[in-house]
Amino acid sequence: MSSLLDEALKEKYRQYFVNDPLAFAKDAIDWSAFQPLLKDMYHNDTDRGGRPNIPVVTMVKVLYLQSLYNLVDEQAEKEIHDRISFMNFLDYPDILPDAKTIWFFRERLSKTGRDRIIWNELQQQLEAKGIKVKRGSMQDATFITSDPGHEKHDEPREEGKTRRSKDGSFTKKNNKTFFGYKGHSIVDDNIPVPIIRSYAVTTAKAHDTRIDLSKSGITVYRDKGYFGSDPRGIDGTMDRAVRNHKLSIESLRRNRRISRKRSLVEYPYAVIKRVFHFSHVMVTLVRRVRVKFMFACFGYNVHALKIIQG
Repeated sequence: MSSLLDEALKEKYRQYFVNDPLAFAKDAIDWSAFQPLLKDMYHNDTDRGGRPNIPVVTMVKVLYLQSLYNLVDEQAEKEIHDRISFMNFLDYPDILPDAKTIWFFRERLSKTGRDRIIWNELQQQLEAKGIKVKRGSMQDATFITSDPGHEKHDEPREEGKTRRSKDGSFTKKNNKTFFGYKGHSIVDDNIPVPIIRSYAVTTAKAHDTRIDLSKSGITVYRDKGYFGSDPRGIDGTMDRAVRNHKLSIESLRRNRRISRKRSLVEYPYAVIKRVFHFSHVMVTLVRRVRVKFMFACFGYNVHALKIIQG
């Protein structure tokens, strides 16, 4: 963009976006810190030249915007050109990515596992602000549905592979059938609103006990679905009755105490699903869903940070 157009857009932004919700995220996170961590994803040091790469910081911000506003790649391409608030958040870059560039960047993140590097840097920045786990943590999981293609829900295949989703699988809970994936996360219980500390993604049929996100020395509170599995952290799993053995009064009281401690564990999922509308995906592999889920958790943590800082 020309400098004259930039100044005109900046002036319009100052006039009409006094309470822009993206302004907090722009200033609260050191986005430039992602540049050295991801710069080697691209190699453009040949003499052949060609189309210049979009800065990785811009790409990370675009994927962050997608998670907040539930935008598919084509919508994201249009909105970052159309919305002044988006342009300001992206620092009015000279080059903006198209839908294919967005897809390829997210695909490269999923193949290389660099989404975990982005996540670890975010956690370090939160800890630098004094937000640390001090008392305990809570682990839970939520379904992320996907399109099963032409397969009928009452005729699931053993591998759960369909024309639409290659990794998705069928499962049942409370007499309801789900197809797709499952997002796992662990949050702290130390502050007014919990912060997501770690995440994982599996297919929907994977049992919750397969994923342990706890850390040694820190208590982890879990519901009855995790009963029978030993976490790395200090076990705070609710007791579950087994055949011919009812729960004792002591176990019932313990479950109530754990249930009260776990009362906030659903709050992050409520924000991610009801505010960000991240409950259904169109991507077809676990690793692709993992990247999308990471950015949804990223967005939630920024949302929580704003509440914590008042």
